[in-house]
Amino acid sequence: MRYLIEHITEFRYANPVSTSRQRLHLTPRGYERQKVLRSTIECTPGADGRSEGTDYFGNQVVDLAIRTEHRKLSITARSRVDVSEQTNILLDLSPAWGDVAAALQAPSTPGQWDASRYCYPSPWVVLNGIHRYAAITFTPGKPLLRAAMELTERIYREFEYKGGVTDVYTPVEAVLKARRGVCQDFAHLAIACLRAFGLPARYISGYLRTHPAPGQPKLQGADASHAWFSVWCPEFGWVDFDPTNNLMPGNEHITVGWGRDYGDVAPTVGVIRGGGKQRLKVAVSVTRDDSNGNGR
Repeated sequence: MRYLIEHITEFRYANPVSTSRQRLHLTPRGYERQKVLRSTIECTPGADGRSEGTDYFGNQVVDLAIRTEHRKLSITARSRVDVSEQTNILLDLSPAWGDVAAALQAPSTPGQWDASRYCYPSPWVVLNGIHRYAAITFTPGKPLLRAAMELTERIYREFEYKGGVTDVYTPVEAVLKARRGVCQDFAHLAIACLRAFGLPARYISGYLRTHPAPGQPKLQGADASHAWFSVWCPEFGWVDFDPTNNLMPGNEHITVGWGRDYGDVAPTVGVIRGGGKQRLKVAVSVTRDDSNGNGR
């Protein structure tokens, strides 16, 4: 499936900003299931310095330096990507989760070494109070991917999706207690559950194509950034799960990047001089690109 994505970030400041430096994770990631056909990032006021590269996890990063005094900063990222379906996977053919965890205690293959980076607590995924909740799912001998799917279903069933009750600083333990949150919270919770048993799980940042109600037009800017998680399985590699929607992502999930948690792939991280109080507005549009007649 081919998509056009527009992600607009707007900062408004109470006082003038003399200097702004921004690190952006807004370029979709190219990998085996996703091909980036085009990607641009523009800002107003224009950048006086710009560099592009990859971070520790291989994600595309753009760094901007803006030295024009301003009270408003607008960053617009536009991309065109092809996304393929995740391979149909028989969950019960995956190895027992305990065998995977044991193997990763002494990694010996490139895949195991890569996966082992995602087995431990990270700044946004602390494991306090998680083991007891996760133990219901991770019973002895259960296939790893079956356990990941059951965990996905449990979070979807037992937690309420509600915006405004958490923020990017809310710890996993608080989400578990409140039983409410948004996609970022649910991804962090699932990752914490897996890591509590020594299993590799990474945070995925991206977009989800949404569908308007029957008879209603799709509103531009009505979409938003999305988050889900991925677990590593020796036979199948990294396999994605979306606890917010209780499914395994297909070709309607567009990946921007992955890391240990949200902090590794936040869309914008910046340092400014001046500004005072600020307001943030984000608008995202994900539309199918049928320009060549068949959407491929």
